Amino acid sequence: MYMFDNRITIQNRPVLEEYLNGFEYKTSGLSFSAMYMWRDSNMFSWDIMGEYMCVAGISHLELEEGIILPFLFPPLTRTGAYDKDELRRSIFLAREHFEKAGQPFSLRLVPVHLVEIIREAVPELKWQDDRPNYDYIYRTQDLIDLKGRDFHGKKNHLNYFKKTYEYEYVELTSAMAGEAMEFIAEFNERKDVPEHEKEMLRFEEEAMRDVLLNLEAVGYSAGAIRIDGKIEAIAIGGRLGSNMITEHVEKANVNYRGLYQAINNEFCKHVASRAKYINREEDMGIPNLRKAKLSYRPCKLLEKYIGTFKA
Repeated sequence: MYMFDNRITIQNRPVLEEYLNGFEYKTSGLSFSAMYMWRDSNMFSWDIMGEYMCVAGISHLELEEGIILPFLFPPLTRTGAYDKDELRRSIFLAREHFEKAGQPFSLRLVPVHLVEIIREAVPELKWQDDRPNYDYIYRTQDLIDLKGRDFHGKKNHLNYFKKTYEYEYVELTSAMAGEAMEFIAEFNERKDVPEHEKEMLRFEEEAMRDVLLNLEAVGYSAGAIRIDGKIEAIAIGGRLGSNMITEHVEKANVNYRGLYQAINNEFCKHVASRAKYINREEDMGIPNLRKAKLSYRPCKLLEKYIGTFKA
């Protein structure tokens, strides 16, 4: 269900980034690399409404219940600022567009630092906490150094890996797409997860094929670890604002103890000069994923909210 006529393409990357980079949104979904990766599975589309860009998509957290509802990201500014009256106008234009399509209107994935700005413009909205979509933000140097008691277990696994295996970390390029897809297919085959998570993995595998073929064109930062010449771990991220990189994908063969710690550590080392912070996205309410993300001691959980009009 595409709400607008314009789609996320490499060709319209310049205009999208003009708005996506116009404000420090800090939220993982509001970057071109994220929108491009998930453009089909989330049915992202956009239009300019008044002074701001409106991007719509669908949420996957309700798909397991058989519900597909569109939503609107917070309107995007290209100037670094929001005008209260113009923001109100854009939101009401978007709401009218949703209603004409017979769809309920909601704002989703709104970072906490934008809620008050929107609340001032549109007091008719009520807000709901969206914990499954909180972003996990880490200091890049913390993930490189792994210092202190909190990281003792991670450091032990990393040291074991380095002492036990001969490996190389390489920049992942589009020329390696076929090799990387073989790794992803094998990785997904080993996963024993509930059916709705398997569906998400299928969405991801379809998205990854196109991403891997367009790493350079989209501007991804990507790396892989080879063991005995074969890819056994990958990490892919994209720029988010002025001092952050979002890590969209991190996968490793669990048969190698410490490999997850190694791919995370190496990826951070290779992006450290460009990013003070790493955003490792949300946990989607999946208990094991939440536990894993918390175990790396985020310096911040970026709160997000859902806005709907009061009855």
